[in-house]
Amino acid sequence: MKKHWAPWRMAFILGPKDKACIFCNLPKLKNDRDNLILYRGRYNFVILNKFPYNNGHLMVVPYRHIKDPYNLKRPENTEMMELFGITHRALEQTMHPQGHNMGMNLGTAGGAGIRDHLHLHVVPRWAGDTNYMPILADTKVLVEHLSETYDRLAPAIAAIAKKRRSRK
Repeated sequence: MKKHWAPWRMAFILGPKDKACIFCNLPKLKNDRDNLILYRGRYNFVILNKFPYNNGHLMVVPYRHIKDPYNLKRPENTEMMELFGITHRALEQTMHPQGHNMGMNLGTAGGAGIRDHLHLHVVPRWAGDTNYMPILADTKVLVEHLSETYDRLAPAIAAIAKKRRSRK
């Protein structure tokens, strides 16, 4: 049996929890760079994961507080998938990953850290991005600061989204 260890996420797991939903509150604050919001769509926004598995780990999140994907309205679902495509393209152009993981963690047993507000993870992957550091040194090496990743991805996502809108 293979195991994936992610001990650097303990800061999130054991850290203080705000009773309010961060995915509801952060978009209201307007300081997108400080809050790691990369892009705002009509029904969803794109945000960097503050506790990433890899550099460029981002999420597409509906503004509406919803936990069951079945209850997404058609425009929310459509835009979520469009933003997945846009973010995938932006990651390809700016970070040149060799692969991606995309998915949702639903419910506590499914690994959801924020279980009551649906969010779609997009994680760029590189051959060798899992190495000995997390296992031997209890350390995950992230090669770029979140603010640098933000500065790299935000304009790329905006440009790709603008180009896509102009095609419709």
